[in-house]
Amino acid sequence: MATESESEGEATGEAEGAPEVPGIRKRAPWLRWTRRVGLAAVLLLVLPLLTAETALRVNYTGDPGPGTHTRDKDVLWLGHAWVDGRKSDADVTALAARLADTGIRDLYVHAGPLEHNGTLPRTDYPKARWLITAVHRKLPGVRVQAWLGDEIAPEKPYAMHLEKRETRAAVVASARQVIAAGFDGVHFDLEPLHSGDRNYLALLDALRPVTPLLSVAAHQIDPLPAFHSFWGTVTGHPKWWSQAYFGQVARRVDQIAVMSYDTMQPLRSLYGGYVAQQTSLALEVTPADTDLLMGLPFYHENRFGHWAHAETVPAAVRGVRLGLSRTDADRANFGVALYVDFAATEDDWTSYRKDWVRTS
Repeated sequence: MATESESEGEATGEAEGAPEVPGIRKRAPWLRWTRRVGLAAVLLLVLPLLTAETALRVNYTGDPGPGTHTRDKDVLWLGHAWVDGRKSDADVTALAARLADTGIRDLYVHAGPLEHNGTLPRTDYPKARWLITAVHRKLPGVRVQAWLGDEIAPEKPYAMHLEKRETRAAVVASARQVIAAGFDGVHFDLEPLHSGDRNYLALLDALRPVTPLLSVAAHQIDPLPAFHSFWGTVTGHPKWWSQAYFGQVARRVDQIAVMSYDTMQPLRSLYGGYVAQQTSLALEVTPADTDLLMGLPFYHENRFGHWAHAETVPAAVRGVRLGLSRTDADRANFGVALYVDFAATEDDWTSYRKDWVRTS
């Protein structure tokens, strides 16, 4: 008596030695092999992703430790309107009222994008002296830093080429220029900056003696080992830095602010777990005398890479507190960085105050 598999083989004409049955096409061996390889490839990609996402969800569980709230070293990014003439004394008064009794110690004020050759037109920040004077008067102890940025080659070949010595020298000259204008320090946001870029490290070394306060915006750290290499190969945009490179940058600056948003996480729990992980990874390699700042999303967009319903201030703050609790709860030089003033809502400010500034 034929077994079930033998009967099935006879019905499809696939039994060994069976004649081809008219109207029934035999499945080619290469097609079966291709499907198996495809399934294996999908599993190789999906299973690590599911494992990582599960780990992020677990990372969001538990309770933050006591005392994990502001150390009065927080930062707010401010838009270009503050130095180009669009703001008034009344706006500074309102800003001072907004920041009263918070942990904000530094303002990163957009003073103009750098030209691709590293220079900075003085006409980009005509009201800088007025703003600095007004902030120092109405918010004693708050420092005003010039926020300078640009796009970077090689990913943006038309943009700034840090491998050129003359370009780096021009960036240093631009830093001197804004310090002479009265700024308390210089904050750099150069993107997309690939992990391991030695020219960027050389630039930071050259900048250090020029400004009394040097701060940078930093890419996120590999959530999985060498993930920037994998992602760069697949997409052409590495996005993340290795933890070792993050540490190299952190050792060269006074403040390093992690852009812990635009994470592609679709749920609050996953985003919060991701921020907790980023906080721990950054704490592990940032020197104790460098201010580590974790970015909070004070903006609301829905696009690839950022989901407003997931990347919320409460989720980010909880993630920050969890990471701080687990890794270095007593860290003094630590804070959050609020991005950005002109997109913030009242709910964002309320969450920052309630969850980070006034948490008991």
